[in-house]
Amino acid sequence: MKNAEARKVLDAVRELAPVIASRAADIESGRRLPLDVVGQLKQAGVFRLFVPRSHGGYEGDLHAGMELMETLARADGATAWTTMIGAESPHIFALLPRETFDAIYSGGPDVLVAGAFNAQGQAVVEEGGYRVNGRWGFASGCQHADWLFGNCVVLKDGQPLPGPTEGAPRTRGMFLRAGEVRIIDTWNVLGLRGTGSHDIAMENAFCPEAYSFDIFLGTPSVPVPGLTAPLLHFVLHMAAVALGIAQGAVDDLVTLVGMGKRRLYARVPLVESPVFQLELGRADTSVRAARGLLRDLSHEFWAACEGNPAAIPALAPRASAALAWVTETAAEVVGKCYQSGGASSLKDGSSLQRRFRDIHTFRQHAAAAEGWFGQAGASLLGQPTGFWT
Repeated sequence: MKNAEARKVLDAVRELAPVIASRAADIESGRRLPLDVVGQLKQAGVFRLFVPRSHGGYEGDLHAGMELMETLARADGATAWTTMIGAESPHIFALLPRETFDAIYSGGPDVLVAGAFNAQGQAVVEEGGYRVNGRWGFASGCQHADWLFGNCVVLKDGQPLPGPTEGAPRTRGMFLRAGEVRIIDTWNVLGLRGTGSHDIAMENAFCPEAYSFDIFLGTPSVPVPGLTAPLLHFVLHMAAVALGIAQGAVDDLVTLVGMGKRRLYARVPLVESPVFQLELGRADTSVRAARGLLRDLSHEFWAACEGNPAAIPALAPRASAALAWVTETAAEVVGKCYQSGGASSLKDGSSLQRRFRDIHTFRQHAAAAEGWFGQAGASLLGQPTGFWT
């Protein structure tokens, strides 16, 4: 059950959502979240929602996070995605040593991170830390982040150190303050343009050992349920964003049809068309089904976080498959809504056009790829599940 602070955050976000929706076109054209919007989200308490109470946060649960992400995505997909990255900062910081986590939050709970999971850098072992060089893509929210990280292959004496998996090198994420990292303006894309997901570069930078972490296999140093299994929290929050984009498209279409839209050559307005009613009902049912799947899975996952962490690995393939299915379903729903909107969907500034581009950009994300269905199938058959084993 959501705590009182989490409820206040959700109430504030609901009030803010129409403002964000009204600015969605500007957010897209600016290719980032405006700083005043970031400030409004901070004031609403969004970025401290998951921060432990011990560090000035609200220690909100997974369900509050799911509702928050969907609500924002109904207003604007790019805002939801970027906010998701910022709100999940404590999940990443928790993979650092506890002393480092404490130091980062010593000045307050509204600390934002951005970075990249793909190991596109090199970290050479030095006394006390690593010498880091690399360039990473897709660092959403990097322009307003306080800290930036990039995942690296770890080298010693010119050779990659062996990782925990046979044949794979050791990798570690490297944290630097934002001022030590170069942002390269590269984010010119189809959709989710407002996320500011530019490239970042670390050039001959030193990262202390205490500010490095294992992104995929690290153990959180802060023992609160909300920071257990960070990657699965990411997966479920991403699915909530995809769901919100789909729900927003249904909302947009209902509004459009309610204004008396009539397709050229049609005998009746869309609102009276049995064919349109069938497609709208199908879209709405698909969104509700996706929400039901996420609700059930999030309840099961949260129960494991609170009382049975040993059950979490078995949930991982199902969660990843759920993200793939929800994203696939959301793309189908948005596509139908876009098509039903007719010529009005084509115009720049159309919310249906923007959602169409956003969800298809979202679908290209590796975490939403259809290959995750195979992981779930392998798990059912008692076979190794690759990444999650």
